[in-house]
Amino acid sequence: MLYIEIRVKGQIDGRWSDWFGGLTIRRSGADETVLAGPVPDQAALYGIISRLRDLRLEMSSLSVRPNDE
Repeated sequence: MLYIEIRVKGQIDGRWSDWFGGLTIRRSGADETVLAGPVPDQAALYGIISRLRDLRLEMSSLSVRPNDE
């Protein structure tokens, strides 16, 4: 299991959390959104990145670390 944090330019409403695999969605600044939480593997991470691409949101950073749970 991995813990990820993705920062994107633009705003995503928290109601999209289920579509992003249950990640926590929070606004950080005027034009930035942070998606964070555990994902089971890299395939799930790539799926989330694909969904961001489909929404035409630009990633500003991606942080991945092992989940200690």
